[in-house]
Amino acid sequence: MNKQRKYKQRTLEVHAGEKVDPVTGARATPIYHTSSYAFESAEKAKKLYALEEEGYLYTRISNPTLDVLEKRVAAIEGGVGALSQSTGMSAILLSILNIANSGDEIVASNNLYGGTFTLFKNTMPNWGIKVNFVPTHDLEAYENAINENTKAIYCESIGNPKLNIPDFEKIAKIAHKHDLPLIVDNTSAITMVRPLEHGADIVVHSATKFLSGTGTSMGGVIVDGGTFNWANGKFPQFTTPDPAYHGLIYSEAFGNKAYITKARVHLMKDLGTVLSPINAFLILQSIESLSLRVNQHCKNALEIAKFLKNHEAVSWVNYPGLEDNENHEMAEKYLNGNYGGIVGFGIKGGLEEGKKFIESVELLSHVANIGDAKSLVIHPASTTHSNMTEEEQLEGGITPDFIRMSVGIEDAEDLIADIDQALKKAVS
Repeated sequence: MNKQRKYKQRTLEVHAGEKVDPVTGARATPIYHTSSYAFESAEKAKKLYALEEEGYLYTRISNPTLDVLEKRVAAIEGGVGALSQSTGMSAILLSILNIANSGDEIVASNNLYGGTFTLFKNTMPNWGIKVNFVPTHDLEAYENAINENTKAIYCESIGNPKLNIPDFEKIAKIAHKHDLPLIVDNTSAITMVRPLEHGADIVVHSATKFLSGTGTSMGGVIVDGGTFNWANGKFPQFTTPDPAYHGLIYSEAFGNKAYITKARVHLMKDLGTVLSPINAFLILQSIESLSLRVNQHCKNALEIAKFLKNHEAVSWVNYPGLEDNENHEMAEKYLNGNYGGIVGFGIKGGLEEGKKFIESVELLSHVANIGDAKSLVIHPASTTHSNMTEEEQLEGGITPDFIRMSVGIEDAEDLIADIDQALKKAVS
């Protein structure tokens, strides 16, 4: 690729980070399924371990297959660097642990994926990190929740499953006013929005979802925007010597890549949350068709949302693409004409009818995942968000009648026919 040219999204998805293999001439990125690497010399090995040179020394720190995936996702998001992870949850965890210690706090939107909510509410406090939850659209609440111990603001680009779309620019201004980074989980809006272009500083992904798109590979990615000043006095872990590397100071040694480098050589090295090379390879293959798939997800989802809105068995529909939806204005502002691949709706009758619907679908699958090429359906209150209290569920828009549908890339007409017959069976 020509380093002087600014390539478009589709080109980046196919080529970014990849080179023809210099040894074999392989055009596809090879799977480097190796634990370790031979060093050219004792001096070379010493420099690699001291972080004086870039290279491969152990797959728990870096790997050529993972390297291509990281560079590709960083290019797609417009970041300076990325770190792949074994799962989306480990990407979220490391994005926080990289900047927060015991006694620190985080401000987060209260409309989050259930696993993230549980991590923030129940697990992080065990490590002394407190998370203060605020309503996604309440800018004053973000401001009021910040104190001297706050280290970041965290939100999702499209909340899962309430489908809230935050005003990134305004939230970023609040964060930066207090010298704090904004971390955005962009799993559900990949290719639709680049949060880094709207003020976010760090982006995280569950690569298991749309990036993979096949339901075969677990993975996560952290992307560093490279614009935040980690030497502003609030983050001593970047400005004080690290004894593990003989007094190395990250902000001085790595400049605008200090955040992502520390996450790699400190946290991933010590915690071992490395992605498998085979999963990195599989995710790379899927990314080559990423925009094509996402566009079809969104097109199908809009058609299905319109169909559900007029169905006699449906009491309400939540989809940002509908003009009367509370998130439509933010979707128009940020999502570039797409509205996501997830649709939420309430089935008349409630819980029992919801169970009947899920058990009556034939083409759709009852699966706890999103972003798959296949259409998936689930009842969040009793599954993905069941660890939340009833009050927390209601705050997140998760009612007993709520059905979450991850719309795939099948023919929309076939999906609608299946949904229709299942609804009729459920409420008959």
